[in-house]
Amino acid sequence: MRVLVIKLAALGDFAQAFGPFAAIRAHHPDARITLLTTKPYVPIARLSPWFDEVWEDGRPDWTDFPAVFRLARRLRRAGFDWVYDLQTSTRSSRYRWFVGRRAAWSGIAPGASHRHANPRRDLMHTVERQREQLALAGIQDFPDPDLSWLDANVARFDLPERFCLLVPGASPGRPAKRWPEARFGALAGGLDLPAVVIGGPAETPLAAAIAAAAPGTRDLTGQTSFADIAALACRAAFCIGNDTGPTHLIAAAGCPTLALFGEDSDPALCAPRGPRATFLRHVPLSALEPAAVETAVAGLT
Repeated sequence: MRVLVIKLAALGDFAQAFGPFAAIRAHHPDARITLLTTKPYVPIARLSPWFDEVWEDGRPDWTDFPAVFRLARRLRRAGFDWVYDLQTSTRSSRYRWFVGRRAAWSGIAPGASHRHANPRRDLMHTVERQREQLALAGIQDFPDPDLSWLDANVARFDLPERFCLLVPGASPGRPAKRWPEARFGALAGGLDLPAVVIGGPAETPLAAAIAAAAPGTRDLTGQTSFADIAALACRAAFCIGNDTGPTHLIAAAGCPTLALFGEDSDPALCAPRGPRATFLRHVPLSALEPAAVETAVAGLT
């Protein structure tokens, strides 16, 4: 049997799909499972035990007709028997026409054999929504995903034995999702252990501002792969971060994680999930006091 799983982006959503990935593999133990994704998620997907192959060409520009044609031809020729569309977007639903109607399809595409048509699906948390979708396709068992494979050698960072993680970034287009770096700095300055700031290269100025307020802070922005982030999560005392991809990955890895939410996202729909994850919401987020965050972290750890 050939199975296709579609998950194109983004990091937080990808991390919250670990459970469905594991459930699909457990349901189809002998199938050849292909993940259709995008380039940033190929390394982590290939490390995982859930897929036999990973395709990175999952989101060509619709105006790039040769690339769209190549993807359509690749999907049609693969002869998939089952498709689990975990992206459930307009784009991914259109891929049903590329795959062909013969394949069983779990998703929201019109005419799908196992369509998730719950009118309240957009009001459900991502994890519950995906579970309900897969249950309609016959997948009832959702084992906790084993993430022991998601590790890396982080000795090169030469970190102290005890440290915490800070994730001060968020989507550039959604500034209201960011707790101000000055408040992160004030928080870090009052901690009894050093902070390690992670994120992409664009977050380096945020790390510099935090380090200026809290000497001893380590800046690892732009230096960590997804596997590095998970490895750091397994070694950190706790994490405090905005509603952004690395925070979700850290929570999934089992680190005690406090996610900060404001007016621009709803934790009822997208709070990080993990064995030791929780959230704190304040509207507006910019007015959240460091003392309140310290109290929440103390309850978490």
